[in-house]
Amino acid sequence: MQQKIGKWTSTSLVLGNMIGSGIFLLPASLAAYGGVSLLGWLVSAAGALLLAKVFASLSRMVPKSGGPYTYSRAGLGDFAGFLVAWGYWISIWCTNAAITVAMLGYLSVFFPILNEQPTVAVGLGLAIIWLLTWVNNRGIKNVGYVQLVTTILKIIPLILVTIVGLFFVKMEHFAPFNLSGETNLTAIIQTTTLTLFAFLGVESATIPADNVDDAAATIPRATWIGVWVAIGVYILGSVAVMGVIPPDELQHSAAPFADAARVIFGDGAEYFVAAGAVISTFGALNGWLLMQGQIPLAAARDGIFPKFFAKLNRHDSPAAGIIFSSILASILMALNYAKGLNKAFEFMMLLSTLTALVPYLFSSASYMILSDKKELPVWKRRSTWIGLAAFTFAIFAVIGSGSEVVLWGFVMLMLGVPFYVFLKE
Repeated sequence: MQQKIGKWTSTSLVLGNMIGSGIFLLPASLAAYGGVSLLGWLVSAAGALLLAKVFASLSRMVPKSGGPYTYSRAGLGDFAGFLVAWGYWISIWCTNAAITVAMLGYLSVFFPILNEQPTVAVGLGLAIIWLLTWVNNRGIKNVGYVQLVTTILKIIPLILVTIVGLFFVKMEHFAPFNLSGETNLTAIIQTTTLTLFAFLGVESATIPADNVDDAAATIPRATWIGVWVAIGVYILGSVAVMGVIPPDELQHSAAPFADAARVIFGDGAEYFVAAGAVISTFGALNGWLLMQGQIPLAAARDGIFPKFFAKLNRHDSPAAGIIFSSILASILMALNYAKGLNKAFEFMMLLSTLTALVPYLFSSASYMILSDKKELPVWKRRSTWIGLAAFTFAIFAVIGSGSEVVLWGFVMLMLGVPFYVFLKE
């Protein structure tokens, strides 16, 4: 009997994959802009809601596993589907390497040897990747249990610091409203670019659709709940941290939530938040490891990815795809600790972000094509305008990635074309 997951586990996939390491660092990046950055959060939140609408609707129109890949193929054909699967798959195992490195950074708060001995850090990173690879190969229910528990544990410190911190907010920390020296519009655009990446993962519940109980109802509900909770945590959390720590100090903070916890609760509280960050990255890695098996599985079943990705083990897990992807993530994670390769690793992370945005563009276009309002002219369909707005938001995110990243992201996608040619023959 095929393993299934329900509403709360699906919600934890969305929320757990979105809330990774970024939110623990973003307030420091936004401090240079001041209170105007909150408007950037609102704009990026609006874009996330548009994408949530697109993916919630597509999950009903095309009730199959694969998420953005499946939707892009249904609306735009095999080649578009392949590009999305190829780019998204690469972005996932690159992201998993980055998440592991971030987790090791948070763990170094408790174990300083991880900063002093790269070999120890690599060994622990590999152990974590392969522990969760084993969990993912035991079936989606086990993945779901880990995801649900880690999601609950990761948001507790965030919510605690946020709620209590709101009582410690000093309004003078938000004056002047715009600290950047740019116009308000420019500052809003720049902070929107910074914050929108925190919403990557909004599509997570759609990817294992075949393993979701009552998928037509569960996936849209999980997507909406996950996005709204993330918006609340992100915006209120930023208000609390920015209101507790003076902007000139916050700009140089390496752990904004931990520093805010120290101000609110006293010395030692930063370890509580650091533990939350470790759990957060652990949960995000668990969720994205699930994705790295599901995307190539769906593509392989349709004949546009190598067949070995479609093999399932006795727990109905795509073991070959998960293991192969984890090997690539392990190599990339280990390279981060090789002298002189840090910059290359950082650049790969930027590329992975861009290749994760391409599925949003294609899915938004497919949403307009697959809309059931065929009796109306295209310009009169509500889905057309929602799809266009979501597409525009994704374009905005691509532009925000920078011209060099866009160029190399395009090259990375095109490198997949010969593989598509060989597989289609």
